Amino acid sequence: MLTLQRRQLVGPDILLARHGNHISTMRVDRQAGRVVAYLDDGSVDSAPNLITPGLAMPETMRSVLREDWKFFAVATACTTGFAGAMIAAAVALAGLSGDPGMTQLLSAYSGV
Repeated sequence: MLTLQRRQLVGPDILLARHGNHISTMRVDRQAGRVVAYLDDGSVDSAPNLITPGLAMPETMRSVLREDWKFFAVATACTTGFAGAMIAAAVALAGLSGDPGMTQLLSAYSGV
């Protein structure tokens, strides 16, 4: 079952356990999967952001959109195209019909 929840990252916790109040700033290196801490004495330390590198993390909304953006784009384009075709067909039927009541019905129908 797909659950969209925030991933639990352990890098900041590891660095806080190692150095406590001696950390001046932290940054996340997403390419390397690590958290880098700059300490008060000018040294640098880093820790992995995952418990194990092969750990299958739960899906997040951002990861789903990043992986499936082509599918969502095609589905949106198909839905938009189908809706446009239906609107064009209704307008064409309204124009072809000789009955003024039918023209008013097809062109003024709100869909509600």
